[in-house]
Amino acid sequence: MVEIFLKTLPFFAVIGLGFAAARGRILTADATADLTRFVFYFALSAMLFGFAAQLDLGQVFDWSFVSAYLLATGLLWLAILGVAALRGAGAEEAIFEAHAGVIGNVGSLGIPMLTLLLGPGAVGPLLLVLAVDLIVFSSLLTMIISGLRAGGISRGIFGVLALGLGRNPMIVSIALGALVHNTLGTPAVAKAGVAFSLRWILRFGITQTDTRVEARS
Repeated sequence: MVEIFLKTLPFFAVIGLGFAAARGRILTADATADLTRFVFYFALSAMLFGFAAQLDLGQVFDWSFVSAYLLATGLLWLAILGVAALRGAGAEEAIFEAHAGVIGNVGSLGIPMLTLLLGPGAVGPLLLVLAVDLIVFSSLLTMIISGLRAGGISRGIFGVLALGLGRNPMIVSIALGALVHNTLGTPAVAKAGVAFSLRWILRFGITQTDTRVEARS
């Protein structure tokens, strides 16, 4: 237990450092926004590419695992939606609560932390979970909310969803990493990308106070 605590402590220490930096206005709201964009489009993508570039898709992909995760997460999503409805929450609020209740920081915090704790074998299942979250549940959220606001779901929404997924840097980096590994083999530089981009979690602590810093400015 102590060993696990000591391994995870640096992650939360860096988050706390980011929180303090924003709280103390060491970083402005504009700097926070720029750092967030850098992390999302470059650092996080580099980490995911590096992990995916070291995996064999044939060995990692497991329909039984994906089906089990989809079923369990879908049931939990419906349960949270039902509780929100019983509380009298509006339709949009209930949908957002259901989504927030089942989607965690898998790509952001789960992959680097669990890989450190459980070893490289944890990367494959975590990438599958992240892919399902982005492709299925995030698309479901967008489709339902758009339908509620527009008074119905149009055919055009599917094109919008496909375009959004194709532009998502996390999905693109995973797909490119897997493609590189399964066609060219794992490049040595991928490991450097993993080590570098682990630093991105500084962004988490900073964004926690982004709204409050902006309000005080």
